[in-house]
Amino acid sequence: MSYSVGQVAGFAGITVRTLHHYDEIGLLVPSERTYAGHRRYNDTDLDRLQQILFYRELGFPLDEVAALLDDPDADPRAHLRRQHELLTARIEKLQKMAAAVEHAMEARTMGINLTPEERFEVFGDKDPEQYREEAEQRWGGTETYAESQRRAATYTKEDWKRLQAEVDDWSERYAALVAAGEQPSAEAAVELAEEHRQHISRWFFECPYEMHRCLGEMYVSDERFKAYYDSMRPGLAEHLRDAILANAGRHTAS
Repeated sequence: MSYSVGQVAGFAGITVRTLHHYDEIGLLVPSERTYAGHRRYNDTDLDRLQQILFYRELGFPLDEVAALLDDPDADPRAHLRRQHELLTARIEKLQKMAAAVEHAMEARTMGINLTPEERFEVFGDKDPEQYREEAEQRWGGTETYAESQRRAATYTKEDWKRLQAEVDDWSERYAALVAAGEQPSAEAAVELAEEHRQHISRWFFECPYEMHRCLGEMYVSDERFKAYYDSMRPGLAEHLRDAILANAGRHTAS
């Protein structure tokens, strides 16, 4: 029994393009090809794909996944045990993060002119001023911070709702992109990185590409930002950082 690339993509909930990429890098090479050269996958291939997707869900880079799966001394049952342990640990960690992680921190360290009731309505149980003191200490003397304060002070409850809707929509699309195995340098990822930069410029302060690069690095180096983005999808913080760098490079290349 063998399956076409389209069938396998449907089974696994990934794109045909992702399967082509896995084949090209030797991570998942189909066991058969038709006379016309079309890929055909058997049950052994599907078992390997399942292992790949488990590790990807846990945030492992593709090269590490390949090294783990191609270890000749590895027991398939050991893979499942390792994945179960890692997944259990991640669930526990995310549960702890959920109570503490600031939702869209860059948007909520600013002064927000809302009543407590309105803040709860817009932001749920997240405290929009959780990091305000730290933000003032780090950036309080800069024109960028002053500009964000001026803008935020003018926003109504409906403005904050529109802002939050943009954040949620972008987050869902970027998480889906990472889940599909898109590379940070891919056009779709670069476009979403640019959309991220434009969102900051539109709502808070002008964010040129060099500043966006700095923010991207902070999303990885600052554990709270990294936790926020990785809570959308494991590995998303680094993926976004790399997409931001690719986008900046595309626009600033001479």
